[in-house]
Amino acid sequence: MKEAFELCPLDGRYSDIKELMSPYFSEYAYFQKRVFVEIEWLLYLIDTKVVNYKGDISKIKEISSKYDMNSYLEIKKQENITKHDVKAVEYFIDEKLKENNLSDLVSYVHFTLTSEDVNNVAYALMIKEFLNEVYYSKVEELLYYFSILSKKYKNISVLAHTHGQPATPTTFKKEFNVYIYRIKNELKRLKKTKIMAKFNGATGNYSAIKIALPNIDVVSFSKKFITSLNLTFNPLTTQIENHDYIVNILDNIRHINNIILDLDLDMWLYISKSYFKLKVVENEVGSSTMPHKVNPINFENSESNLETANSLLVMLSNKLPKSRMQRDLSDSSSLRNLGIAFGYSLQGIKETLKGLKRVEINKKVVLEELAEEWEVLAEAIQTVLRKYQIGDAYNQLKKLTRGKKVSKEMLHEFIENLNISQEDKKILLELTPSNYVGLANKL
Repeated sequence: MKEAFELCPLDGRYSDIKELMSPYFSEYAYFQKRVFVEIEWLLYLIDTKVVNYKGDISKIKEISSKYDMNSYLEIKKQENITKHDVKAVEYFIDEKLKENNLSDLVSYVHFTLTSEDVNNVAYALMIKEFLNEVYYSKVEELLYYFSILSKKYKNISVLAHTHGQPATPTTFKKEFNVYIYRIKNELKRLKKTKIMAKFNGATGNYSAIKIALPNIDVVSFSKKFITSLNLTFNPLTTQIENHDYIVNILDNIRHINNIILDLDLDMWLYISKSYFKLKVVENEVGSSTMPHKVNPINFENSESNLETANSLLVMLSNKLPKSRMQRDLSDSSSLRNLGIAFGYSLQGIKETLKGLKRVEINKKVVLEELAEEWEVLAEAIQTVLRKYQIGDAYNQLKKLTRGKKVSKEMLHEFIENLNISQEDKKILLELTPSNYVGLANKL
């Protein structure tokens, strides 16, 4: 037998992410959730007296609560025969009931359901648990470290760049807070997304359950079951839940990824300009031939992983809302890639966090560069001149500064000769590239 090697980085290089994701999106976990849904539905039928059973329900619950690798392998063995995964789950539960002398309940397993009733609820539970137990905490860990850096560098001004050229100075505190604010907004939106599930049969018309239980309000009956699982009920669908809520989640996570990517690119540039230094790790190698190298590899790795995640998130977001007529099976294969898309997203977050923990500000370089860029005060001077209705204010400063290296002495001589109040002259003369940061520290 040939040895099996890793197929993708999540299998090997990033295997810690695979271990983190497996309880939520592995095939093992998917079958576990399907067993759970089937058992919960059977218990619900018993609890609502649809099924007349007065015995001990603990053995029924154990089919779900004691699901393990042997359970999984039994289902997979059955699937190899049936070629239908949900039917394999049904037969597995049937056998477990028989083993516990509960054969009378077998006919009520998967009662009135179609496979998608089970599958969509399973995915809703998987997604909800992943977000609540893993994803939110990882993003909040990143936000927490952003806030640490923001406070650490709160009083340090830095030359800003627009179009790659020197621009009105800013502070690192404000720049980090921009990312915090953006991600928090997306996180709030994501947390407001309702995780939805449907339970309405083969084409969404409650046909089977209505025939079987004609005297019951089947819509309310199905809704009560879904809400008992802390999910939001979707009453109007085809055979499949429409996946619109999943698309909202995918798009939100992709947006968060893009904000983190924006930070990765900026940090890479800040490091390339020596605004930040990277802490040296003993025995680490930056280049196979250049011993001096200390590379921003974490930000580069994050960039690559987040772009990979986003490619999958876009594909899934485009694919999942579309299904031929009342359903086709293409969404089933697509949904199995959710864990991969989320896994690469988490790897990107992990790499960014590692990168942020390695950076140290190079205060000397930052302040020396600021001290040489007096031309960035041209904005302030021409704006004050406009207050005095000096019509060619902009052009005066353009002529003085554009494309030139401007010194403090040149600007001060220009200011001294202006026909403006002494108060405004004083304000302009006290300006430096370091203190011309507006409300950056308050923001």
